[in-house]
Amino acid sequence: MEETLRFKLNGKPTTVTVDSDRLLLWVLRTDLGLTGTKYGCGESFCGACTVIVDGEAVRSCQTPVKEVRDKEVVTIEGLAGESALHPVQKAFMEHDALQCGYCTPGMIMNAYSFLRKHPKPSVAEIVEGMEDDLCRCGAHNRIIRAIQAAATEMHGGH
Repeated sequence: MEETLRFKLNGKPTTVTVDSDRLLLWVLRTDLGLTGTKYGCGESFCGACTVIVDGEAVRSCQTPVKEVRDKEVVTIEGLAGESALHPVQKAFMEHDALQCGYCTPGMIMNAYSFLRKHPKPSVAEIVEGMEDDLCRCGAHNRIIRAIQAAATEMHGGH
């Protein structure tokens, strides 16, 4: 059933009139033109579609848009500040933590959420926290180093 839904998207009030069961991924990509969030597996296994909803990493491919009513949604497009990349984005670039780049937006969003909860993570904690995000290119060691660097920049690391 079509409904008008309001939520905050990347810091801005947003209103959409869509089928409330439509998946958030498709509302973001198709209806709102934010294509940074990727479609991967469509079953919540790979993490390519990860966005932040009220501070938590969620898989947008399995989240009906009605679940973000009156909440705050942040996509990869909204993570950077006005004049600089977010420390996680910067670290992924500096540590070459990507190859094809397809999984990168989801990886970055999950890492951002993870680092908010674990400001000084060990390597084992990073591996566990990122375990459900898949990278077919095999950049996992560079991703771990990037997350360590981002933790240092964001929270003083260890």
